[in-house]
Amino acid sequence: MIKKIMTLGLLLASQAALADVAVIVNSANASTVDDGTIKKLFLGKSKSFADGSSATPVNQDGNAVFDEFNDKVIGKSSSQLNAHWSKLVFTGKGTPPKKLDNDQAVIDFVSSNADAIGYIDASKVTDAVKVIGKY
Repeated sequence: MIKKIMTLGLLLASQAALADVAVIVNSANASTVDDGTIKKLFLGKSKSFADGSSATPVNQDGNAVFDEFNDKVIGKSSSQLNAHWSKLVFTGKGTPPKKLDNDQAVIDFVSSNADAIGYIDASKVTDAVKVIGKY
């Protein structure tokens, strides 16, 4: 019986780790954003959308959505990403995106800032934001 409960727990945990991530922008944002631009924005290699308008990326603070986004979109582990940002900060060439606590905090920030871009669990999307990518 204990084995079955543990197996069920592991299955549920792995399902949570496989949730889709939605990349979101302010609903008034008319910019088209491709995967490469999203990656550049979150790695500090660009500060604007493809149309030249400024962009303010926001991260989540070390939760499962953060890990899923880094894996699926950025293509780096948390430790690789930390090393990337440590180097940029040390050399004065960049500042990592602001970290917010959860999906709702990201939705609130993005919906109230025209230049914001963030990511959330795809099941938490609301009408307050526009989805530009789902991974």
